[in-house]
Amino acid sequence: MTTVTSAARRFRISRLRGSNNEGVLVVAIAVLAIVVGLFSPSFWSVATLLNVGTNSLENVVFAMAVLIVIISGGIDVSFMAIGIFAGYSVIVLGNSTGIAADSAWLGFVIAIAIGLALGLLNAFAIAGLRLPTLIATLGTQGIIRGVMLAFIGRKVLPTYPPGLESLSTTYLFTDHAAIDTRLNVMIIPSIMICVAVSLMLRYTLVGRGIFAIGGDAESTRRAGFPVTGLRVLIYLMAGALAAVAGLMHVTQVRLANPYELVGGELDVIAAVVLGGASIFGGKGSVSGTVLGVVLIALIKNSLILLGVPGAWQRAAVGALLLIGVSAQAISAVGRRRRGTIVQEEEEAAA
Repeated sequence: MTTVTSAARRFRISRLRGSNNEGVLVVAIAVLAIVVGLFSPSFWSVATLLNVGTNSLENVVFAMAVLIVIISGGIDVSFMAIGIFAGYSVIVLGNSTGIAADSAWLGFVIAIAIGLALGLLNAFAIAGLRLPTLIATLGTQGIIRGVMLAFIGRKVLPTYPPGLESLSTTYLFTDHAAIDTRLNVMIIPSIMICVAVSLMLRYTLVGRGIFAIGGDAESTRRAGFPVTGLRVLIYLMAGALAAVAGLMHVTQVRLANPYELVGGELDVIAAVVLGGASIFGGKGSVSGTVLGVVLIALIKNSLILLGVPGAWQRAAVGALLLIGVSAQAISAVGRRRRGTIVQEEEEAAA
């Protein structure tokens, strides 16, 4: 009887927590909002909501790319380099040749093509040469960044093609009570991308294959999945998503700086891990990842409001990443122990 009651209690707690810690993240966001609001009442405003939304737009899309890779059991640190390469290249092409001058969406198509090409570079290194994902993407990050600075350009570009310039000043909502507090219309494609990735992971064979590879690549191969082909597809998708996020970034800030983004990988990887994606692969969700991105954005926004220096913001994000990884390790040990206890009880009952 006690065992049944304990199991039921664990089941209820598990449901409240969510399969990927979504419940924990919701509580953490709520507690953070309450605590910071007590110290800085201006935090409880529409302006804060819009700022967090705006600051999360491209990171949510970057996080979708990282989520797919981490679920498959890999790690990618080249996504920011791909993002700024694609975003900066589209601006250079638009300014110098007139390509996509009047169509923002054609600019995104070009960015996706660039992202697919750079994703193929990652896929060749990982699926073709069978290099460890961290080493491979560290190498490609350096290659991508070097090629951009050597052949694409080094100058900061304040002038944009008209189509992207118009998109950068198209807002879904504006808070007239606060100066320069707006929500860009690009939140709509961000939401659409999150929905598409979620549906792909949950309801398609490709999604099931991505989870299976993260769990056990050899068993996945024996089950009939084309593991090499799936790995190529994973890094192609990650490259395309990173490229879209990169162009979103340069469009929003209205300044194409080739030295931006690279170095900001920690925020995105921390958000994905906090969102429940296992660094060991085979686990993760879009909803948890989005909540992780929101939590990181809220923390950084809160520290700014409280006057905390930028160096401490980086320290806070690093600490959160360590906490997320440690929680995963502790949880894995707990699951193994519970499995051992259940097995012993079944054997005793038999």
